[in-house]
Amino acid sequence: DGHLNNSLGSPVQADVYFPRLIVPFCGHIKGGMRPGKKILVMGIVDLNPESFGISLTCGESEDPPADIAIELKAVFTDRQFVRNSCVAGEWGEEQSSIPYFPFIPDQPFRVEILCEHPRFRIFVDGHQLFDFYHRIETLSAIDTIKINGDLQLTKLG
Repeated sequence: DGHLNNSLGSPVQADVYFPRLIVPFCGHIKGGMRPGKKILVMGIVDLNPESFGISLTCGESEDPPADIAIELKAVFTDRQFVRNSCVAGEWGEEQSSIPYFPFIPDQPFRVEILCEHPRFRIFVDGHQLFDFYHRIETLSAIDTIKINGDLQLTKLG
């Protein structure tokens, strides 16, 4: 358990087990988040993208909706990479300032979400883009990753 096969078929050790990388995607984060844990999302942006999103949530519940610890949304029309959270059905204040827009249509990308004690640090292609301070106190409750929109997933870990 907890092994992934990479594209060459050799086993890769991973904390997160994902059977198939199909969008929209929903997967379980073993043991939930904790300081020092990193989530890696690699993919390729579609040729004519509108947007795509990556969310870390507390479970998969739709009704009532699961709390969203962080939702990252790349919006290509206005070149924004917005983030927010939804706790107890209430969306927080959206954050959108970024030094540059890192995603290019039809090009691969690598997003890393590093969990630290007070915040998530978001890296794209190895460059730190922004921090997002936790709005959900119980990090271990953040145990689900959801990905949707105009992208193909190539690797998760």
